[in-house]
Amino acid sequence: MTPRLTVLAAALATTLLSTSASAASWTIDKAQSHLGFVGHQSDQEFTGHFGHWDATIDFDPATPATGHARVTIAMGSAVIGDAEKDEALPGEDWFNVQAFPDAVFEATTFRAVEGNRYEAVGTLTIRGIRKQVTLPFTLDVTGGTAHAVGRLDLVRTDYDVGGHGLFSKGRSVALDVAVTVDLTATAQP
Repeated sequence: MTPRLTVLAAALATTLLSTSASAASWTIDKAQSHLGFVGHQSDQEFTGHFGHWDATIDFDPATPATGHARVTIAMGSAVIGDAEKDEALPGEDWFNVQAFPDAVFEATTFRAVEGNRYEAVGTLTIRGIRKQVTLPFTLDVTGGTAHAVGRLDLVRTDYDVGGHGLFSKGRSVALDVAVTVDLTATAQP
């Protein structure tokens, strides 16, 4: 093979391999999707949700390791439905949205577990504190529509959320909190 054909063959092979190894892009259907949280106060469960968030997801169940996702959450959009809690959440003791308006989850890879179960592996940054996390989720794909449901259990004080004063020990507001994900998305052409 001539040097020119060798370079051409190498370029073609690289293009084909990178195309087959790339992940599929998905568009989130915000009307059918929910990003929320679950906590406990005085042994009573409370739930809330984030009204404003954005996500970019590139994921192919056939090649999960090539996937990537980034979710940016406007922490000031957290709503529980209790006026006292809703007023406290954006404050300095809790989310401190003035200094840290957004939280970011970035999955740098995905792992297949079994059947329709997967894990998104990456980092979660809240209040400027970045930690490695693994988000387990289920995924069901029908035609060009995907439905993913997951739950990430956290200790809120690991991110300095309510980490000072009255609420820092978990006596009235539990330290354990869960982020809940229920996403519906369509494949981009």
